[in-house]
Amino acid sequence: MRTRRISTATATAFAVLFSSIALVGGTASPAAADSSASLPIKSSGDIVVDGVHKRVFISDPRSGKIVATDYNGTVVRQIGSLPGVVGLEISPDSKTVYAAVPGAEAIVVIDTATLAETKRYKLGAGVQPRYPAVAGGRLWFGFDSPFEGQRGQIGSVDISSPEETVTLGSGMDDGWYSAPRLAADPGAPNVLAAAREGSSFTELAVYDVSEGTRTRVAHGPSDTGPNGESQYQSYLYDFDITPDGRHVLVGSGGGSPYSAQSYSTADLSRTGRLATNNGGKAVAVAPDGTIALGAWQSPNVRIYKPGGKGASRTYTFPPYTGNTTTPYDLREAGLAWAPDRSRVFALATNVYNDVFALRTLTDPSKSAVTVSVKAPSKATRAKKLTVNGKLTTNTALPAGTKATVVRTDLESPKGKSLASVTPRKDGTFSFTDTPPAGGKVTYKVSYAGSATHSAASGSGAVAVSRAAVSLKLNQNKAVYAYNKNVSFTATLGKTHKNRVVELWADPFGADKPKKLVKKAKVNSKGNLSVTVNMKRDTTVTAVFAGDARYAPKTVKSTAYAKVNASLKLSKHYRTAKIGKTSYAYYSKKKNPFLTTNMTYHKGRKHLLTLELNYQGKWYDSGREYFKLGSDGKSVIELLGPHDTGYKMRVRTSYINGSSGDSVNSTTHSAWKYFIFTK
Repeated sequence: MRTRRISTATATAFAVLFSSIALVGGTASPAAADSSASLPIKSSGDIVVDGVHKRVFISDPRSGKIVATDYNGTVVRQIGSLPGVVGLEISPDSKTVYAAVPGAEAIVVIDTATLAETKRYKLGAGVQPRYPAVAGGRLWFGFDSPFEGQRGQIGSVDISSPEETVTLGSGMDDGWYSAPRLAADPGAPNVLAAAREGSSFTELAVYDVSEGTRTRVAHGPSDTGPNGESQYQSYLYDFDITPDGRHVLVGSGGGSPYSAQSYSTADLSRTGRLATNNGGKAVAVAPDGTIALGAWQSPNVRIYKPGGKGASRTYTFPPYTGNTTTPYDLREAGLAWAPDRSRVFALATNVYNDVFALRTLTDPSKSAVTVSVKAPSKATRAKKLTVNGKLTTNTALPAGTKATVVRTDLESPKGKSLASVTPRKDGTFSFTDTPPAGGKVTYKVSYAGSATHSAASGSGAVAVSRAAVSLKLNQNKAVYAYNKNVSFTATLGKTHKNRVVELWADPFGADKPKKLVKKAKVNSKGNLSVTVNMKRDTTVTAVFAGDARYAPKTVKSTAYAKVNASLKLSKHYRTAKIGKTSYAYYSKKKNPFLTTNMTYHKGRKHLLTLELNYQGKWYDSGREYFKLGSDGKSVIELLGPHDTGYKMRVRTSYINGSSGDSVNSTTHSAWKYFIFTK
């Protein structure tokens, strides 16, 4: 189904692989990092890779289009008007993609350079092709036959001749229930394999197409192998032919134990099995014989090297970002290799959210390596500490493997290289270091990779102690008149290198955010000052960010600002002193007017307090809150009847928390004195 490039030398390697995997077990390496890009598709049929132009082609039967992306998954072009497009095949020279389009009753030809449709092979009414494959100089395709008494058939187009003759069937009664799925490989140009899909049992056929026609050489498999063991598999999902043409690898949804099985193309006897524990949803073989095998559950993709008895690498898809309880799943027939074996491309979907993604799995031909680093949780600056770690992989690392060590700290934020470490035979390593700087110190250990192992790195962090610093700030709890300019001074003690202090002012009230008012080096006395206009209670914060030897420190100072508050009496007929105090004189038939002027704030009220003097002592005679106008003014008329001969006084007040807000300090106006006469 997908084209491979292979040298003749790989045939032996692949034969070794299948001769050694009667039963495969062991623990695979941890999941490798990969990238993902969303796809504008509603379904998936097939995937092929163009290594010349570095593009990936994905068919979308539901939308009737092919999506072409680059190797990063970025969509380059969408090719439409392809109703029901399913199977794809790329020519051995990577110049052409052939697409089976059952809704158009045609094979569509696409130029890989221009991404444009160049021609259509019309197959005739009712002929619905599904799966193309290039072998023996012809383009073969399985199709659902419209002819009486026939169902699934195999046709071909002679693409090696100028006439490009279309042949429907070959007179052979293959007995396919529906259009068979086809597979071929350029490494074995005269071998064509076919498979029945969607059935409760696996049915395969192998053809020799060296003469331009099909000659069936094998059909099966039988229910039992040569030693009587079961060869039963059901519900084929994907299959591929090996580059040497000697084996067919089948991924299916049934069988016990769950596995992908290998069959000989000579007689379709079973030659091996790759156990997956959850079936085989996709199979792709690289030009050198390396196998990518996909499954339903984690890990989603396993990589098997030629001759390997266990997965050399595994990949697990992360959860769908929109819903962590519903992970991405691998699509049926959703794996394809880059011809240079640098990547495996995987089609993934989250069916619950109807989203599709192209995952690019990196370094599949290399064994995965993980680096773990364990540093002490705490350490003392300028004291030696020990860091331990391990390089873990399921295949031996090359002799002489080294890993680099980089220390990152406050004095070396870009990192400082330390001596490399050489892992022991079991992959463990350790090294010592004396951290010159305090704070968070990170040790990153990196393995550069090799021809057989992928690059990897790991980090460990340690909290290294720093000395305490002296930082003071004046004016705490001081109270000032409204609109007073007040100097706040921070004093910084001894430090290592950093002599910068930040001063922040935060006036009370949600409408006035905290603001950086000054950031500078302290003077020779360690002082840094800022002037704050005190219209509200204000918290000033001094911040020292710390340095390599002294820890950060923050101190706060809250100073309080009063409001402007005054009270004026009016409507009196004269002013005179009683003793040393000035009184306003009112006729008992006249109501005093009390005018408050106060600094305005939204929702603010002021408190009027009235007192009466009896036998030389002042007594509370009533108090009440009144709303300020938006101009900060309030006029209150003091109603009668009024008793004569009594000394009285009144004042206006802002009470923090009770006057409708808490942005200023409690403030009282001066008392205003008055008396009623006849």
